Amino acid sequence: MLFSSAAFLYSFLPLTIAVYFLMPRRLKNAALLLMSLIFYAWGEPRYVVLMVLSITQGYIFARLIGKSRGTKKAKAYLIISLVLSLGMLGVFKYANFFAESFAAVFGLKIAALNIALPIGISFYTFQLISYVIDVYRADVEPQRDYVAFAAYISMFPQLIAGPIVRYSDIEAELTARAYGADKAAYGARRFILGLGKKVLIANVLAELVNAFKASGEKSTLFYWIYAAAYMLHVYFDFSGYSDMAIGLGSIFGFTFPENFNYPYIAASITEFWRRWHMSLSSWFRDYVYIPLGGSRVKKPRALLNIATVWMLTGLWHGADWNFVMWGIMFAALLIAEKTLLLGFIKKHRAIGHAYTLLVVMLCFIMFDASSVGEGFAAIAALFGANAADNTEALYYLKSYAVPLTVAAFGATPLPKRIKAKLEATRIGGAIMAIAEPVALAALLCLCTAYLIDGSFNPFLYFRF
Repeated sequence: MLFSSAAFLYSFLPLTIAVYFLMPRRLKNAALLLMSLIFYAWGEPRYVVLMVLSITQGYIFARLIGKSRGTKKAKAYLIISLVLSLGMLGVFKYANFFAESFAAVFGLKIAALNIALPIGISFYTFQLISYVIDVYRADVEPQRDYVAFAAYISMFPQLIAGPIVRYSDIEAELTARAYGADKAAYGARRFILGLGKKVLIANVLAELVNAFKASGEKSTLFYWIYAAAYMLHVYFDFSGYSDMAIGLGSIFGFTFPENFNYPYIAASITEFWRRWHMSLSSWFRDYVYIPLGGSRVKKPRALLNIATVWMLTGLWHGADWNFVMWGIMFAALLIAEKTLLLGFIKKHRAIGHAYTLLVVMLCFIMFDASSVGEGFAAIAALFGANAADNTEALYYLKSYAVPLTVAAFGATPLPKRIKAKLEATRIGGAIMAIAEPVALAALLCLCTAYLIDGSFNPFLYFRF
């Protein structure tokens, strides 16, 4: 079930809110767990059991670790839990990839495994892993209430595409969380804005991306239009989902971590990854990069740590070689910045910003490619390798000029700053107090109209 669907907006969500708030406080986690399982089963009924098994092993081994801290048993329990979590992820996400790659390298004929990818497995597996490790490190205490723990892992607002919520983020809220009109209003506002990002911007830009892919004649200009459109599409699709997840969390009394902070204003790749998919970046930092030694080791080892983390980040996004290459490209850029470029970039922020936008665009072309070869061919086409006629490209540029401009403007902090300046004045504040609820209601109605009239519109990160 999609957040951006009429079934969710006008059936599942109102029913869930009603059930949740009618329940006494002691049963709210149970209500949230039940509705989350129904939500997941709506699209993946056969994989509910897999998720419940994952939750159960994480719960059991965390309890065992908590009871045996400081002993060899605790480490053994940690290893068993990690092997089970990573084993499930490996089988369902990577078995096809490794089998096909092995067959290709050795010229073997292997029957296709055709193992389907359970939706959200990358996200809930990482939450389980971080929880068990945090219990082992004594950063958190193991949750005794199975229902509360299961509700944390399976919570439908963030189950499918994050943010990756660590147990410490909402530990206190699992037992005692605050409700109120202000928190619900903030949640509704955040959800509607995220819905608008997805339906009115990301989906429209997806039409342009699909038109490019369907075209038989792709000029250099068309490649540039596609690259810009895809770059903005990814941002509004994923940040829109994150906004909706954070908004829903707030309605139910939870505070989820932010996932985006205007990444396209970054002036380096280092800064970009502090602003893009922040919950994933911090996860790899705390559970892979730092345990490997981070930057505290000798320089060659530190650079190897960066390369390792980004190979894994690429694989996390998808089981295909273009994602591995995407990770390698970012690793190379981060290593180049660390060893050569960062000093210059810091002194010349405008140049750094232009460089960052360009290389992020190139990396996202690889991200969207069906193969490494196709990715590099598309990158080459940006720089004149395709000399097809520009008539079709100019048609689409004219047709989508407004959505592209709105998206580029919306990807900056300018709308937020303008709103803040208006609210800072007495007259502006009074106008905004009336205009904002009206605008949000109109935005919801407009999104609904688009959804009823439109076609299937899955979130990009659902496939990860």
